[in-house]
Amino acid sequence: MKTANNALLDFEKFMAIRLKASTDFVEGHFDSLKDISVSNEPATIFPPNGIYISGVLQVNDFNQKGASNFLPGAQNKFEVIHQDASDTLAYWTGIQRSSVSIKGQDTPVIFNLRITEIFRKEQGTWKLMHRHADTLSE
Repeated sequence: MKTANNALLDFEKFMAIRLKASTDFVEGHFDSLKDISVSNEPATIFPPNGIYISGVLQVNDFNQKGASNFLPGAQNKFEVIHQDASDTLAYWTGIQRSSVSIKGQDTPVIFNLRITEIFRKEQGTWKLMHRHADTLSE
């Protein structure tokens, strides 16, 4: 069994994969986000528009449609405020700052979002089970 410290180190390494999946998403590609998303219930997303989506298939469908709105050329980063992990659950909370190209828009769109994400282990790999994102008030 890993100690909490080793679990956190493992999760911190995984966060590079999570950031890449996020950047791929805001460049119009869904596959790497799907790869790190849970395949077993529960799964939820609370997007910035104030709705909520529940269920693995529904979350994946929502995310696939969302990714299709973006074009390549995004800048995207996470500012982690805090994170922690046990052997089976992990989370991070912080700010996602993105400059993205959206289909039909002539200029880049800036997103600054407050994020909380929860992950669980599925077959030894971290998988995203919940995302809550809303607009950061500057």
